[in-house]
Amino acid sequence: MPAEYHILNGDALKHQFPTTITGDLIIARECLIEGPTQETDFDRFFTKRAAFIAKTYAETEENYLKKIKFEFQKILDIKEDCEINLWFEQDLFCQVNFWFVSSLIAQNPHLNKVFLVMPDELSQFGFGGLSKTELIEAYKHRKSLNNIQDFAALWQYYQNNDLEELKLAAKNLQKEFPFLLPAVEAHIARIPHKNDPGRPVKVILEIMNELKTEEFIPVFKEFSTRESIYGFGDLQVKTLVEKARKLR
Repeated sequence: MPAEYHILNGDALKHQFPTTITGDLIIARECLIEGPTQETDFDRFFTKRAAFIAKTYAETEENYLKKIKFEFQKILDIKEDCEINLWFEQDLFCQVNFWFVSSLIAQNPHLNKVFLVMPDELSQFGFGGLSKTELIEAYKHRKSLNNIQDFAALWQYYQNNDLEELKLAAKNLQKEFPFLLPAVEAHIARIPHKNDPGRPVKVILEIMNELKTEEFIPVFKEFSTRESIYGFGDLQVKTLVEKARKLR
């Protein structure tokens, strides 16, 4: 039996991960939907990410490199014949991290047994809404990624802000992976243009007007319901709410 690895998008899934599924766990603790992504050198990439995270959130660069970069380094260190399971959801937050992980795996051509594990489309809260039994079922129905380079290319287009190629690549993969295009379109729609603050801010403004409040919690809950495609957490939405308040 080849060795098995499970790359999980965040610690929440780690805490509920079934012990009956064997293999080593690697945790992708990042939010690559924001901050600098254009650096191609691995070490310089994470140096810039560490500086951004330390400036934006309550985290030190030292802790970032220890807790976050270290986990991604584990992917580059995989040398043995193995199976790699990528546990990611369909929203933009998860997808961008998934594309980045794919780019790391693609650097080793010997890693060609790669699978994607996703929650059922009807799961309202993604993996977080699944029981251990349902997580096992999701694993049993994992999908083989025959060409990891296709997803590595999505990362390259994303980090270079090549929106046309990003959308074209998603369209080319649409038949087998229909979740890609909605995420890509959501990304393109969030980019501000002149007098257009981008889709997320516009939706938050609509919510504020409809609910007649700028209070964060009700706005956050409604935004998460309407725009689940983004997969934003409270920290990302707080930034958007601040932008929306300035536009009112």
